Amino acid sequence: MTAQLRDTPVPVARAAMLDFCGDVLQVEIAGDDMATLRAAMDAHFPHSDAIIARDAIRVPDVFVSDMDSTMIGQECIDELADFAGLKPQIAAITERAMQGELDFESALRERVGLLEGLEEDAIERCLAERIRPTEGARALVETLKSRGCRTVLVTGGFHHFADPVADQLGFERVVGNRLEVSGGKLTGGLVGGITDSGTKRAVLEEEMGKRADTAVSMAAGDGANDIPMLEASTYGIAYRAKLKARAAANGWVERGDLTSLLKLLEIPEKDWVTG
Repeated sequence: MTAQLRDTPVPVARAAMLDFCGDVLQVEIAGDDMATLRAAMDAHFPHSDAIIARDAIRVPDVFVSDMDSTMIGQECIDELADFAGLKPQIAAITERAMQGELDFESALRERVGLLEGLEEDAIERCLAERIRPTEGARALVETLKSRGCRTVLVTGGFHHFADPVADQLGFERVVGNRLEVSGGKLTGGLVGGITDSGTKRAVLEEEMGKRADTAVSMAAGDGANDIPMLEASTYGIAYRAKLKARAAANGWVERGDLTSLLKLLEIPEKDWVTG
């Protein structure tokens, strides 16, 4: 259901929001004042699923997503650390980095360094025993692809995890960090450059640069490392996010699962790709 709450002349600020019945409400205010619209929504609908935009909301041409705590429900490095008996120490560093309290690269290298000597096969066991997709993740990715959207998984985590996750969910491209392995064990180092917040934004811009100026992008993430790509995308979606990421986004999912984004894009459920 679409409810037009106010007829206004262009320019306007627009919002699509899910009500408690799962129907999409379209809201418009005059003057293209997105900040005012957002403030009103935050005040009256603090726990909601919504997108705010200047133009009519439509299916994106490019979708770039974070992995940990977005497309999957876990932080891979924290779960892997549990196999080394180091989860509390590493999880504490992860949380501070996600909140934006620590420099991402130094925090990443510190955590990876603590894993030195861990058997490589612990990654396979971690994937099988601990890593699970977020509800609605595959339906979101496959449905967007069916509409011609390019899908990219970009993570500050590791290809050891991201490649199989991308295969499972249907992503067409993966960008991430590479753990160094020698003699079947992690060395505590990384191979190649670091995939960080700048890389995430650069990947989004690279993909959009291949498309027409009228192309629309959507990015999803939950932590401080995702903020640059959320800000650069047409629809920056904070998925059950940390406060800084939530504040930087113009869309958010806090109540439903990832299929909330399909509803907000007004793709009928009969057209969702769920197989």
